[in-house]
Amino acid sequence: MPSWTIRDATPDDAAACAEIYEPYVRDTVISFETEPPTAEEMADRIKSAQAEHAWLVLEADDKVVGYAYATQHRTRAAYRWACDVSIYLETGRRRSGAGKALYAALLPLLRERGYRRALAGIALPNEASIGLHRSFGFTDVGVYRRIGWKLDAWHDVAWMQLDL
Repeated sequence: MPSWTIRDATPDDAAACAEIYEPYVRDTVISFETEPPTAEEMADRIKSAQAEHAWLVLEADDKVVGYAYATQHRTRAAYRWACDVSIYLETGRRRSGAGKALYAALLPLLRERGYRRALAGIALPNEASIGLHRSFGFTDVGVYRRIGWKLDAWHDVAWMQLDL
């Protein structure tokens, strides 16, 4: 079993998180952002997530190698008990158990904080992510067809939900 530490993120982790996230933005449709956020923008995201939801980092050998977070699902008040969740791992760490370790820490924390539903939007195809979410009990909600334009093509997004 790998030696990992999972802890609450701080704005000091922003540069590492931005570095992990950049290849997802530049080279994949896993993220629908088209410009990687700066470390300063990532620090603001961490502060915002920590204020209402959660942001965790996974460290190996004293280096941040992955993170998971939750954010507001929608702005209307009736949605306040639901949150969106995401995981990003350093290149080469997918299918290593790191994502499972992060969700195993994040999901109970969200439950303790009073959230009732966790939702995940997954750009398709992404069988690894679908499998990870199903392993935690997420169920299919639906698919937004051809909702995002990136890398010169339209992409679908599957939505999955977990009752916390």
